[in-house]
Amino acid sequence: MEKTTLIFVGIVACSLVSIASSTPGIATFYTNYVPSACFGNENKGNMIVAAGDALWNNGQVCGKKYTVKCTGSRNGVQHPCTGKSVTVTMVDQCPGCPSTIDLSREAFTVIADPVAGIINIDYVEA
Repeated sequence: MEKTTLIFVGIVACSLVSIASSTPGIATFYTNYVPSACFGNENKGNMIVAAGDALWNNGQVCGKKYTVKCTGSRNGVQHPCTGKSVTVTMVDQCPGCPSTIDLSREAFTVIADPVAGIINIDYVEA
């Protein structure tokens, strides 16, 4: 019995650490992926993201992976979230973007209806 309780407590603790370590933000999407500020003309696929000014940090986020989950609408679109999360690679900067991150359209579609255009998110470095 003690072993089962310990395992359960460990699982709950890991879940809480995961939730507590995520950062709230805002996401939009874009569609032209090359060239990018981090990798020039090198194509990094379509599960990618560009950093808004607050996250960019002079390019130190280039190549980092982030797991992103939609948490709700920002513009009145009802129930935009799919309930899924997506892991993306930081490849670009989005100077002047109104969002924390600018997801590729493909990545945005995994977590939300693209009709929403802009959503609330939680993200964490993967």
